[in-house]
Amino acid sequence: MLPVAEHLERSGVDSVDIMSHACFDAAVRFVGDNPLERMRVLRRIMPTPALATSHSGSDFWGFKSVAPDVARLDLDLAIDTGVDRLRFINGLLDFDPIVDSARHAKSRGVATIGALVFSESPVHTDELYERKAREIVERADVDWIMIKDSGGLLTSERAGSLIDAVRRGAGTKKVTLHGHSMTGLAHRVYMIGVEHGVDEVQCAIWPLALGTSQPSTQRIVRNLREEGYQVDVDDAEIDAASVYLTRLARAKGLPLGEAPEYDHFHYRHQVPGGMMSNLRAQLADAGLLDRLDSLLEETARVREELGWPTMVTPYSQFVGSQALLNVVHGERYSVVPDQIKKYAMGHYGKLLAPVDPNVLDRIMNNGSPGIDEKAEAPAPVLDEMRRRLPRASDEELLLRALCPEDAVERVIAGGGIADAGIGPLTGSDVAGIGKLVGHLAGRAKPGGEVVFEQGDLRVRVRG
Repeated sequence: MLPVAEHLERSGVDSVDIMSHACFDAAVRFVGDNPLERMRVLRRIMPTPALATSHSGSDFWGFKSVAPDVARLDLDLAIDTGVDRLRFINGLLDFDPIVDSARHAKSRGVATIGALVFSESPVHTDELYERKAREIVERADVDWIMIKDSGGLLTSERAGSLIDAVRRGAGTKKVTLHGHSMTGLAHRVYMIGVEHGVDEVQCAIWPLALGTSQPSTQRIVRNLREEGYQVDVDDAEIDAASVYLTRLARAKGLPLGEAPEYDHFHYRHQVPGGMMSNLRAQLADAGLLDRLDSLLEETARVREELGWPTMVTPYSQFVGSQALLNVVHGERYSVVPDQIKKYAMGHYGKLLAPVDPNVLDRIMNNGSPGIDEKAEAPAPVLDEMRRRLPRASDEELLLRALCPEDAVERVIAGGGIADAGIGPLTGSDVAGIGKLVGHLAGRAKPGGEVVFEQGDLRVRVRG
């Protein structure tokens, strides 16, 4: 990340997303990094662009509910590291859990974003999104509204009317568009978004773009300039970051972003890209991989029966888990996870549409009898943790409250950030980079340049 951050600092981009709950957990669990130290270091390297992250208020942290004092500490420590743009999101479009947190962040001088997760269903209408944009502006006075198309579902036909509706609800607030490339339509949707007045589009630098990720920064910049828009980013710095990321991916055997084929079936099941591999693995373990299409059909059916929840974390996982259990066990809703019963009972917030009555009966009868009718907020835990661990810093307490104990111990022993460097360039690296730089230079404007720096090596190719 650090070499890329240097290029982003010089690139002229407005903001950089640096953390999410999933990234926080992965940094601790799988890398042994202190994610808060990551954020501090990135702020030191990138003092110019806004640094952004996500928050769920007093609701979920990833897949689990958290105590309200832990959620507030998470928010405050993120701001302390230098984050100055916070995105608040609730997959049910129920803003009760996030209003107080958004107002608190704004009181600390942070720009706040109210995220509206897009979904396709009979209840996710333009009118709903206009109303929800107006509601979050009125209740939390957010600075931005985000149209968050996590599933890559927006089409050219829907994008214009949706964006117009959200802009009406947002009033004078800015609107940003965040899409994914799963259906191959996101690049066109972004152009329509700009035509309809969005203030910002969120992209990823190839090879981290495309596939289940965001549209390519390089392609979006080029498309906008073709249409006569002024885009004040430094192509050479973006391309240099791309060269580094490409080399890193090849060194670690990771895939490069590819444009997906259009899959109309995606609009039925709406399973996010990051969840598909997990479904495949679970079916393979059960010897049912040949039934993937049946699982996706069942996912679409379960989603409808549950009142059209938005397919975003954690609700996409809830729906997918119930669908998998239905396929594996044969009898539908004979096994009901606790999360499904809690969802149906309203523990996670107000539903946009009611659960199918017949399905609700099966959920209530077959789900755990130990679930209380009304949800109780988790009790505060930090005071007790401070008594038990009097020498622990707030950062250590946060890590221990959110992550597995053994993983936290590795982070503490490691002292901060693991070295994930990829070593000096080899001859084959140089040959590969030369091919990529040649491709980039071939599409650069006259007078533009591509620069790559690694140690004592500096490669510059001018268009």
